Amino acid sequence: MSFGHERLDVYRAALEYVGWAYRFCEGLKGHRNAKEQLLRASQAIPLNIAEGNGKATDGDRRRYFEIARGSALECGAIQDVLEVCGGLSTEENARAKVVLDRIVAMLTRLGRCGYTIREEPAEYAAAGIDADADTDSDPVERGANESESGSASVSASKQLLNKTLHRTGAKARNGRQARSGRLVKRSRIWTMTS
Repeated sequence: MSFGHERLDVYRAALEYVGWAYRFCEGLKGHRNAKEQLLRASQAIPLNIAEGNGKATDGDRRRYFEIARGSALECGAIQDVLEVCGGLSTEENARAKVVLDRIVAMLTRLGRCGYTIREEPAEYAAAGIDADADTDSDPVERGANESESGSASVSASKQLLNKTLHRTGAKARNGRQARSGRLVKRSRIWTMTS
């Protein structure tokens, strides 16, 4: 099974850069602060890509991609500092910046369009893992014919929504509409009415 972020080219390029940074820092004598900062910033790139790709909303996803982009730009600046201080040759700096430039370009595009790749839900179902966060096994109610089946699924949806709202203590804004009813506050619990 692979996670969605593992299929992103930008994630693979970020891992390639982390590998370069680690190998470079192993041989770097002195420059302790720049070395530690390069390792931290380079590792932040793939970590933020993975976390951002797992977020549900475009805004959250975009924010993590922008943080990863900022870490990539920070790595470029650290390389410049190391070059000025004599810890990195001009040629090596240019070669590493080609990978960084590619990462920054891809993250810029991902941040603009809100793109994501997710895991396939069927993979979890095949492994016998319940897809939602609750602790029950989510039995499926089936009717004798299609109309009964349709009303059973609506009923099951209402029950699931009520259970979820009750368990999480979620609150809805006044006037917020649900699919087949209206969310209404009853004491401290939000319930669905028809």
